[in-house]
Amino acid sequence: MIKKLLIVFLALIAFTSYAQEDAASPYSFYGIGSLKFKGTVENQSMGGLSIFSDSIHVNLRNPASYAGKNLEIYGNKSRPVKFTVGGSHSTAKLKSNSGEDRYNSSTFDYIALSIPMNKFGFGFGLLPYTSVGYKLETYGANGIETRFRGEGGVNKAFLSLGYQITDNLSAGIDVNYNFGNIQNKTLAFSYNSDDELTRYQTREDNRSDLSGFNINLGVIYKRKITDKLELTSAATYTPKTKLNSRNQRYFNTIAYNTSLQQEFIVNTIEANLDANGLKETELVMPAKLSVGAGIGQPRKWFVGAEYTFQKTSDFSNELYNASQSAVATNYKNASNFSLGGFFIPEYNSFSSYLKRVVYRAGVRFGNTGLSINNEDINEFGISFGLGLPVGNAFSNANLGIEVGEKGTINNNLIQENFVNINLSLSLNDRWFVKRKYN
Repeated sequence: MIKKLLIVFLALIAFTSYAQEDAASPYSFYGIGSLKFKGTVENQSMGGLSIFSDSIHVNLRNPASYAGKNLEIYGNKSRPVKFTVGGSHSTAKLKSNSGEDRYNSSTFDYIALSIPMNKFGFGFGLLPYTSVGYKLETYGANGIETRFRGEGGVNKAFLSLGYQITDNLSAGIDVNYNFGNIQNKTLAFSYNSDDELTRYQTREDNRSDLSGFNINLGVIYKRKITDKLELTSAATYTPKTKLNSRNQRYFNTIAYNTSLQQEFIVNTIEANLDANGLKETELVMPAKLSVGAGIGQPRKWFVGAEYTFQKTSDFSNELYNASQSAVATNYKNASNFSLGGFFIPEYNSFSSYLKRVVYRAGVRFGNTGLSINNEDINEFGISFGLGLPVGNAFSNANLGIEVGEKGTINNNLIQENFVNINLSLSLNDRWFVKRKYN
């Protein structure tokens, strides 16, 4: 197991050193950015479906999945330790009424470890939760009027506990520490009577350092309804919470070199946010509820559906609301519907590797809760994936691809046509085994 972990860490270092994030999405301009974490690669390959759990994959969206029955192959005495790491590459075509553009982004998505202990299961890990990365410009008769740039995001470090209440029912809790920062710059260009750039321009720089705790509760219920078929239902609930936001704002006088497109700071003044009560603010993170159910034959196939509701209308932050007041933006309640599943031709086949591969597919429809210029920002995606056995019978590599669309070109907005390629490794082994001597 140690050798496998070492290989994964080396692969992760190589991946992240090569894959530096260039952009996230134009819609990451709003709030605390675009949602980055949408489940493991296994979840995303099934349209974001997170109600299914088993003994060889980590389900990072439902803490009840850390518990489970011991395996018969281990004499009903233990379950495997599960380690997972994942990353993704996204490319998108941006389209508006005035033109087109593209962006590419490669990121590390999550790393986690799950450890069984009798009826309990523990887990911990780290994942980027939201991502900010945009470069936007507005144009007038003279040329560029305003340039917007942003970067950063919110990360989660989590500790999870699951408990097997009965043979059919398990429950769990995630305790998350959220941290990160969001930085944005707004450069306003001014022109003289000859339509030439003036000598100096003005740039506003904002930075918010975010931190705070929240929890996520989950339950999973499984029951055999025939000799072969098993019913699975699951639910998660994240209560509303608040993150602390420590804010800074600076006003800069800028000398702009048009040929090099470089900015040189001539003078800087720090804004007195204390006077307006904006030095330290609270960011309200809305409550979220997910419920779903599915049916399948264990180690053969599964199909299910899941509905997620988030009270995004509760989202607020005084600093962000003030900085985005120039755009008609408001938050409505968000929702998402996922439908997906998997199929395994023959999980224990010795004659054919392809028969042991897991084939996944799914579709999702969602309203992000963001409304700009009276236009709701909706998102759609269709996904496919493979679970490729590696090493022993329990470890696997997971590859997924999702094609979708986000936003609209109505009312001078931007539509994204995106392709996400996701890759993860799920390594499993038995720990804490007493050695036997003859």
